[in-house]
Amino acid sequence: MNRFMEQAIELAAASVRAGGGPFAALVVKDGSVIATGVNQVVRAHDPTAHAEIVAIREACRALGDFQLTGCDVYASCEPCPMCLGALYWARPARIFFAATRDDAAAAGFDDALIYREILAPLPQRTIPTIHLPHDRAARPFEEWTAKPDKTRY
Repeated sequence: MNRFMEQAIELAAASVRAGGGPFAALVVKDGSVIATGVNQVVRAHDPTAHAEIVAIREACRALGDFQLTGCDVYASCEPCPMCLGALYWARPARIFFAATRDDAAAAGFDDALIYREILAPLPQRTIPTIHLPHDRAARPFEEWTAKPDKTRY
C-alpha cells in the first residue's frame, strides 16, 4: 500500500479514537508531507472543517500560496462535494482516495442529497435558494475587471 495513503488512513482512525470524525487528508509535495488534516467539524463547531479543507488551509499557509501547484492530496475517503470543489480551486496535481462515497454512506456520512441538490433547479431545492436580482449586482465584477493589479485565481 502507498505509504501516504497508509498514513492518511491511520490519521483517520486516530481521529476516531480521539473523538473526531473518520476522515483524514495529507498534502504531499516532492515526496514529503507538507500538511495534514483530520475532520474537526464537531470539535471546531465548523461544518466546513473537513479533513481536506483543514489540510488545504495548512498546506497553503506552509507554501505561502493559495494553490497547491505540484502537490498530491491523499484522502482517507473520496472527497465530498464541498471538499472536491475546494480541491479543484486549490489545483493540486492529483487526488488519491481510499474509501468510497458508498463506504462513507454505509457509516452514516451520505452526501447523496448534496449531489442531487447541485443538479436541482433552484425552486426544487430543499433549502430555499432564491435569486434576488439587483441593478448593482455586477458592480464588484466590473471593479475586478478594471483592476490592473489583481491577482488572478
